Order: sequence, then C-alpha cells, then structure tokens
Amino acid sequence: MEAELESAITAKGQATIPKEIREYLKLKPGDRVKFFKHPNGTVVLLPKLPASAMRGMLGRKGRAVTLEEMNEAVAGGALDKARRRPRQ
Repeated sequence: MEAELESAITAKGQATIPKEIREYLKLKPGDRVKFFKHPNGTVVLLPKLPASAMRGMLGRKGRAVTLEEMNEAVAGGALDKARRRPRQ
C-alpha cells in the first residue's frame, strides 16, 4: 500500500494538492481539475484536459480525405435527402 497523502482545508475552502500528486497528474500552475462524486461516496480528482490532448488517441483508418471529397460527400448527402423528401 502506498503512503497516504493529506492536505488541510483553508477557511476559503481551498486545499493544496500534494507535490507527489501534482507531479503524477502533470499539473502545472493555472491547470484546471475536475471532481467526480461517485454513488459509493468516493470522490475522484482528474486533470481537465483540452480537446487537443485527445488528438491521435483513435488512430486513423485509411487515407486522409481531401476538402474537395468532403464537400462532394456533403453535397451528395443533401441531394439524397432532397430526393427522399415527399413533394408537397
């Protein structure tokens, strides 16, 4: 079992995150954290990551699509939708 870490709560409701935890979570001054309260009573603190941190997590299947191909796909989808719409 690892050593327990603790911190005191100030009159303003603030606490210092112990250095070992800040280093483990790679937190720097100005970073934000999120708190999650679970039904079993536990609370979890996690760093709030920017969306850019997820870049590359899923990998890429196939080749990259060009902007022209995207525009053609959008136009084709709009045309298909228009054809399916009943006339009034």
